[in-house]
Amino acid sequence: MNLSWLIRSQSLVTLASGMIYPYYLLFLKNLGNSYSKYGLAFAVFTISSALVSQWLAPRLDRYSQRMLIASSMGMMAAMLAFPWVMSYSVVLLLQLLMGICNAMQKMSERQLLADYTIPGGRGAAIGNYHFWTTVASGIAVVLGGYLIDWLTINVLFYFSALVYAASAWAVWRMQKADRGKESVQAQKTKSVNG
Repeated sequence: MNLSWLIRSQSLVTLASGMIYPYYLLFLKNLGNSYSKYGLAFAVFTISSALVSQWLAPRLDRYSQRMLIASSMGMMAAMLAFPWVMSYSVVLLLQLLMGICNAMQKMSERQLLADYTIPGGRGAAIGNYHFWTTVASGIAVVLGGYLIDWLTINVLFYFSALVYAASAWAVWRMQKADRGKESVQAQKTKSVNG
């Protein structure tokens, strides 16, 4: 995986999340819940993310690409489940899952961003990364607004799930390509030394 693919995959994650999060409150209101329940749901999300980060941290160097894939797949599963939710307790369970996925995504994203840049020369790459992921977020909010006017919030959840799946696929494809390159390099090294 390289920096340009990291930018692409994480722009997709930003697009998927930006499409649904501004309208999530409408979903909770449709369940008949209050703003205080929204606050509790968001607290479950943030606290679970913080707690799982301590378990993930020692594994990050070795498994960051896998964590990105797992994060996108977990978020895809949550987005597919939300339209079927009928109770607030299930919302809290999904928030727990989403918090775990958020920790995997944020930590892996930062780890890989550091891996794919050079100390003392990271500014331009980080600026480029921030630009594209932020543009994706802005597009997502506008797109989500138009889609929710024409369709239902459930369709928005499904579309977001599809974009999360595309992000997982992009990371998986680049991880597979990296393994192929490493294998070829190892064969070259072996033949030169052997």
